[in-house]
Amino acid sequence: MEDLMWVKDAKYLDGYRISVLFSDDIRKTVDLTNQLYGEVFEPLKDINKFKRFSVSDWTVEWENGADYAPEFLYQIGV
Repeated sequence: MEDLMWVKDAKYLDGYRISVLFSDDIRKTVDLTNQLYGEVFEPLKDINKFKRFSVSDWTVEWENGADYAPEFLYQIGV
């Protein structure tokens, strides 16, 4: 059985970019510039709101409840 992916740590970089450490101990830079669409993500275009994220039990989460699946973050990360 494949292990589940989760976020261990995340740090704000600049713009809409976050440095994310995943459960396989690989760190990737995730650029969410083109991912902030839809009702729950639109408010995060306000950079001050975007910066206020935390790491939940499994992924990056914002104050308004917005989050992305860790597998998605891993996939788009470089």
